[in-house]
Amino acid sequence: MIGAATVLVAAGGAALAEVVSSTPSPAPSFNGPVYAVAHRGDVVYVGGSFTGAVIGGKTIARSRLAAFNAQTGVLLDWNPGADDTVRALAVDDATVFAAGDFNKVAGMSRDAVAGLDAITGAPGPLKHTVLGQPNALAVGNGRVYVGGRLTAVDGSPRTNLAAFNAATGALDSWAPTTDDTVNALAVMGSRVYLGGSFHKTNGVSSTLRLTAVDGATGVLDKGFLPKPVSQVFALATDGNGVYAALGGQGGRAIAYTFGGLARWTRVFDGDAQAIATLDGITYVGGHFDNACTTTNNGTKGVCTDGSVPRVKLAAVDGAGNLTPWAPQANGVVGVRTVVAGAGNGLLSVGGDFTTIAGVTQKRYASFGGPTSRAPVPPAPASPYVASYNFDSTVADGTYDDGSGNGHVLRTKAVNGAVLKSVAHGNGQAVVFPPKCTGTDCPRVVLQAADAPDLNPGAKDLRWGANVLLSPAETSSGENILQKGYSTAGGQYKLQVDGVSGRPSCVMSDKTATTIYVAKSAVSMADGAWHTLECRRTGTTLTILVDDKAQGSRTIPAALSVVTTQPLSLGGKGTGSNNDQFHGSLDDAWVLIG
Repeated sequence: MIGAATVLVAAGGAALAEVVSSTPSPAPSFNGPVYAVAHRGDVVYVGGSFTGAVIGGKTIARSRLAAFNAQTGVLLDWNPGADDTVRALAVDDATVFAAGDFNKVAGMSRDAVAGLDAITGAPGPLKHTVLGQPNALAVGNGRVYVGGRLTAVDGSPRTNLAAFNAATGALDSWAPTTDDTVNALAVMGSRVYLGGSFHKTNGVSSTLRLTAVDGATGVLDKGFLPKPVSQVFALATDGNGVYAALGGQGGRAIAYTFGGLARWTRVFDGDAQAIATLDGITYVGGHFDNACTTTNNGTKGVCTDGSVPRVKLAAVDGAGNLTPWAPQANGVVGVRTVVAGAGNGLLSVGGDFTTIAGVTQKRYASFGGPTSRAPVPPAPASPYVASYNFDSTVADGTYDDGSGNGHVLRTKAVNGAVLKSVAHGNGQAVVFPPKCTGTDCPRVVLQAADAPDLNPGAKDLRWGANVLLSPAETSSGENILQKGYSTAGGQYKLQVDGVSGRPSCVMSDKTATTIYVAKSAVSMADGAWHTLECRRTGTTLTILVDDKAQGSRTIPAALSVVTTQPLSLGGKGTGSNNDQFHGSLDDAWVLIG
C-alpha cells in the first residue's frame, strides 16, 4: 500500500476521503527558500535559492538544485548547481526542466531556462537568450511551456509566454499573449491553463487571471473563462477539473469544472500560494494562519464568520469540506509550493518555514508516500565545531549552526538595537548597529551557549569570518568573534583594533592573564568584503587577511583555553563597554584540531 492515509468521517458517518499522514516523512532540510519541486518516480527534485541541503544538522553543498530518494529520504549525488534562484521545475521522461533567475547551470551558460539530465544533471540542448523572468513551467504536447514576465526569446517577441520543443530544445512558434504576469501553468490534454495577474489573453477583454489556450496553436479557448476575483498564484488539474490558489483580500482556493464553473471555494486569512490534488483531496499552501468557516472575510482578510486554525497548510475534500489535516508550519511567507506525486503517493511542500507538524523541518517537507522507509543515513562529519552562514529565512532572532553540533546563535540586544540582513554572495550577511556615543547606544551580540567542544584546550585552533567594515565604522576596538576572557579560563578572539581598521587575533591561557596578539600589518576597513582567519599552530598565532598571512606572534606551547563563557559574535555582551562591532558579518566559523 502506498501512503500513510487517514480515513475521515463526517458527522453523519459518511466517509469523505483519504488524506496523507500529517507526520513528515524523512527528507532533507534546506538552508534557503524552496520555490519548486518535481517528482520522477521515487526521485524528488527541489529548486530554490538555497546553497545547501541539511541532514542531521550538517550542511551539504547544493546550489539551488538538489534531488533525494522519496523512499528513503537520502540525498542523491545529482548536483548540477545554478548561479541564481530556481523558480520552477518540471519533469519530462529523462529530463528535468528548470526556470528562474540563473545565467549558468552546471557551470555552463543557460539563460533562465535549462533542461538537465535526470540522472547526471548534465545540461541538454535547451539554450536560449530570454528577456524577462520565468515563473512557471509545464510539460505536455511535446513542448515545455514557460510563463512569467517575458518580452523576447532569442530576439523573437514573446509576451509573458513561450514554448520549446521538449526533445530538441528549439524555440516553438506557440506564442499566446497576456497583458500582465503569468504566475502558473497547468496542462491537461490539449489545453494549457494560464494563471496570473493579467486581464487580457491574446488581446481579448475580460479574460481575467485564469484562462485556457490551445497547446499547439495558442488560440484562446473561450469554453473556459471563470474570471476569478483576484490574482492566481498556482494551478493544478485532475480528472475532475481545475484548481486555483488565489491571493487578494485574504486568499482563496477554488475548484472549477472544465467548463469554468466553480465547484467549491475555500477562503483563508492570507494568500493561497500553492495547490495540488492527490487521491481526491486538494492540498493548499500559503501564508495564511486560519481557514474561514464561510466564504466571507473582511479587512486584511480576517474571517468575519469564524475560522479554524490552518497555519500555512490545509486540505479540502472533493465536496469542498475542510478536512482535519493540519500539520501547521511557521514563518511569514510560509508555503510557496505544493506538489503531489501520483506515482508514489508523496505530497511535497516547499517554502520558507523551519518547523512543521511540531518538528524542525526546514523549507521542505513531505507527507505520505512509501510506508517502508529506511532511516536517513548520517551526513559526512563536518570539520567545524561551529559555523554560521546567516541565511535564515525566518526572523526569529536565531541562526543555525551549519556544523551540525547544535551551537545555535541567539540574538541579545538592548536600547532598540536591530540586527539587519543584507544580500551577500549566494545568501545573506548580518549588519550590526552603526557607531554611536553615549551609554544608551543600540548594542547587539549573537551568542551560543558554552559547550565542551567549543573549548580547544591546547589543541591547534582556527577561527574566522567574512567581514565588511568601512573607514567610518572603525572605533577603538570592535570584537568580531570571541570565546572567553583573559581574566579567567583563557580566550580566543578575532577583533578590529583602532581607527586604522587593522584586524588581530588574540589568545590567553586558562591560568594566566597574559594576552598574546597577532596584529595585521594591513587594514581591512575599506568598505569591501575580506576573509579574516586566526590560526594557532603549535607555538605560532597567525592573522590571515584574504588567505595571506599579515602578522604572527609566538605563544606558549602549553597555552590552553577552557572557559565557561559563551561563544559571542559582534561584541562581548550588551554592556556599555561591549566593544561593539559596527560592520557586516558573514560565514563565521571555528575549527579545532
